[in-house]
Amino acid sequence: MVQEKNAIPIWFFIGSLLAIYGILILGAGVYDVFVPSTDTVVLARLHVALWWGVGMLVLGLIYVVRFWPA
Repeated sequence: MVQEKNAIPIWFFIGSLLAIYGILILGAGVYDVFVPSTDTVVLARLHVALWWGVGMLVLGLIYVVRFWPA
């Protein structure tokens, strides 16, 4: 497969989307920490949104840095 010199890899856009979604989920998780819901679930103390947001943000940033258009 021949790659053009000015082509932007699809993985750059996927990393950008992962980073954006990670920021949004992380923001929701931080908000949930400071303003807890009155309806709590059993595992609410684990703050899954924080972990999931950080994971998506880190993975997205890895993709963006790795596949940055040169």
